[in-house]
Amino acid sequence: MKEIPIRRLEARTVVQLSDDFNIRSIGPTMAGRDMVQPLHRHDHYFILVLTQGEGVHECDFRSHALQPHSIYAMRPRQVHRLELKAGATGYFLQFKADFLATSEHGARLVLRRAGHVEAFHTDAQRYAELTLLLDRIARECAAGREGHLHIVRAYLSAFLAELALGASAPVEADAANTYARDRLEELLELIETHVYDTKEVGAYADLMRLSTYQLNAIAKAGTGRTCSELITDQIILEAKRYLLATSDQVSQVADRLGYDDPSYFIRFFKKHTGHTPEGFRQRSR
Repeated sequence: MKEIPIRRLEARTVVQLSDDFNIRSIGPTMAGRDMVQPLHRHDHYFILVLTQGEGVHECDFRSHALQPHSIYAMRPRQVHRLELKAGATGYFLQFKADFLATSEHGARLVLRRAGHVEAFHTDAQRYAELTLLLDRIARECAAGREGHLHIVRAYLSAFLAELALGASAPVEADAANTYARDRLEELLELIETHVYDTKEVGAYADLMRLSTYQLNAIAKAGTGRTCSELITDQIILEAKRYLLATSDQVSQVADRLGYDDPSYFIRFFKKHTGHTPEGFRQRSR
């Protein structure tokens, strides 16, 4: 079976603090050439912060025409394709979850929320306020002063918090809303991580120490879908990732997703997409 190519965060420039964090200016990185990256996934968070430029960012087969003063984010494991025309400016920001203080509840929530901001468009003034934080990060990285890691983490946390806040619809800031949103984000993260071998609603309820009724109420209120439907959505997404980003046979894709019977997987996929797996692959290429 062929794996979807994974791009790992490795030391590339003097602007990299560690194997967990990297910030690069787009212009010098592209060196006057177009950038074309075929389908792949990352083992880290990837954020494209575009001041000027044109191209296409595709994340899990949702295509975004790149626009100036926009920010495009991708979580680990999402399948990604990027085409960026020469002359673009801005930043590539890459970091692993462990770079932030993810043992802290607040940091985990900010990371989850920012990671779901797939595309954020804003005006020049708001964009400048956001990128000011990245300018400071780049300067701290280049200077390498004692204690600069703490400063960079603080600026990065502030940037992610501002991004998540700016992209969120206004909600009443009461305890009930905050609790439900936090638990929904926890559920989505669990499904994304465990869906290969855990497909039962009850299993996720146990992991979150909730009843299935409570879990479905949280899912329905936050997404309009039941927990079972969210699990199905993730299975179909994972199937599409492997069908389009690898040359695996359908039986191999079924096996990856935990299905012993390929014919059952084919029926399941067709029920929820209207196409057989192979039919979907052919139509989408």
